[in-house]
Amino acid sequence: MLTTRPLLAGPLTVVEFACAAGPDDRPYAEAHRGWSVSYVHRGSFGCRCGARHDELVPGALLLGRPGDEYTCTHDHRHGGDTCLAVFVAPELVDEITRGRPWQSGALPPLAEVVVQGELARAAANGTTDVGLDEAALALVTRFARAAGERPLPRHRRSPRDRRRAVESALWIEAHADQPLDLATLAARAALSPFHYLRVFSAIFGVTPHQYLLRCRLRRAARLLAEEPRRPVTQVALDAGFADLSNFVRTFRRAAGMAPTRLRKILQAA
Repeated sequence: MLTTRPLLAGPLTVVEFACAAGPDDRPYAEAHRGWSVSYVHRGSFGCRCGARHDELVPGALLLGRPGDEYTCTHDHRHGGDTCLAVFVAPELVDEITRGRPWQSGALPPLAEVVVQGELARAAANGTTDVGLDEAALALVTRFARAAGERPLPRHRRSPRDRRRAVESALWIEAHADQPLDLATLAARAALSPFHYLRVFSAIFGVTPHQYLLRCRLRRAARLLAEEPRRPVTQVALDAGFADLSNFVRTFRRAAGMAPTRLRKILQAA
């Protein structure tokens, strides 16, 4: 049901987890074995930890603190999920977080995190010359910064609302290169635009449009890392951005640098 692919051992240990569980599988309680940040890059699943119940979709982060119990659920989707997990040695935690909170739970897909998550994926798959240890450290550092700036959201929604939101998020991810608006997405979920926006935002901590942009950023970062000869303009269009200037502006805000600068760094590594 769960397969693992060890990728790196040391102060930063990196493992890819692929879970094939679905709605027919009974969930069970586990305990986080260490400080961990897991980047979801395929599928979806839920996570119960204490009073929290989060739904995770591509681009989200599952966070672990040693000893905390949690239960992964797969109520809304067959097909499983895949995560790239980074385990951090205890002696590095304070240095990385600098006193910022690190609690078990989840963070929604954030612009400042998803780009680094896709670069870590590319490093794990050997499609870029960036070292996996460096990419993993950058991902954890980005998480620590983001977690310190925003508290983990708390969500209480019905199973029906959760199912609709998860299905919608996965559909957005699959069609992120197409023009999408609130009315279209709400109609697909059989909800009014107002109710759809409220449900989606409450469950994932981002609006549908914000999630759409994160999906496009993930796709663009992957193309920049894995296809160095593809023109940046084409990367922008293939990822779903309407024009190059909008892409460059959005990417710079998320990654802290222009896409051309990132590509130069990747090629020089």
